Amino acid sequence: MARLIAPIALLASAALPGALAWGAMGHEAVAYIASNFVTAATKTYFQSLLADTSADYLATVSTWADSYRYTTAGSFSAPFHYIDANDNPPTSCGVDYTRDCGAAGCVVSAIQNYTAILLDARYSAANRQIAAKMIIHFIGDIGQPLHCEALDIGGNSIAVLYDGDGTNLHAIWDSDIPESISGGASLTSAKSWATTLTTAINTGEYKSLAAGWLTGLSVATAATRQATALKWATEANAYVCSTVLKGGLTTVQNKELSGAYTTTADPVVKLQIAKQGYRLAKYLDAIVAAA
Repeated sequence: MARLIAPIALLASAALPGALAWGAMGHEAVAYIASNFVTAATKTYFQSLLADTSADYLATVSTWADSYRYTTAGSFSAPFHYIDANDNPPTSCGVDYTRDCGAAGCVVSAIQNYTAILLDARYSAANRQIAAKMIIHFIGDIGQPLHCEALDIGGNSIAVLYDGDGTNLHAIWDSDIPESISGGASLTSAKSWATTLTTAINTGEYKSLAAGWLTGLSVATAATRQATALKWATEANAYVCSTVLKGGLTTVQNKELSGAYTTTADPVVKLQIAKQGYRLAKYLDAIVAAA
């Protein structure tokens, strides 16, 4: 079993350099989608906890965990952003909690543990605020297929080209492909994309799917929280075989991926951002109902 999270140290939240899962824009889009679906009670609860009554109250903290991990106080949290599925893509994909969530923890255990903090009134408001920021971020992370894969450090060591520039496979899934869909990397781009995906959930292509995205979602116990997060990780990981590395390593390594590859990846990225935004809303609703 992954270790429990150590007591949370408070710190200034100045942004620090480093790779951001889904890119800042992707995380902000997830958060904006969630803010479009939470109940009024959930909105009030988290606006109060996060000390932000603006419409951006979830989006503005959605990348905080990526800054925290690069501080001395927060370095322990680096493994919480992913789970290293030791599978064999593209032949076979799958996540095994015992095999893949190391002693330092992983995104599945982190979602469970930080939810426990939010639900426990014995923790200070400051610690519960940090737990909320972590959950908002990690529910985004767990939807990125390469955050649920061990091969080549989640694709970080797979060199590729994108629009002629050298980069890596993980980075294009984090940023290049989402930004090509949304049209930019700004908060405005994230908000606009979230509006489009919210419409798709309410009345468009995702309307018939949305209820199924919530199957098994529960914050009732440690076991159900872990099972919920593990289901999401397993689902994201499956795309490593079906899309990310469908043709094998040789079809992407040192190849230009801004063309046909991105066209194939676009629907998966859209779906995963929409899905995790909707799930984040309902997960936060469940926390408030339980609290």
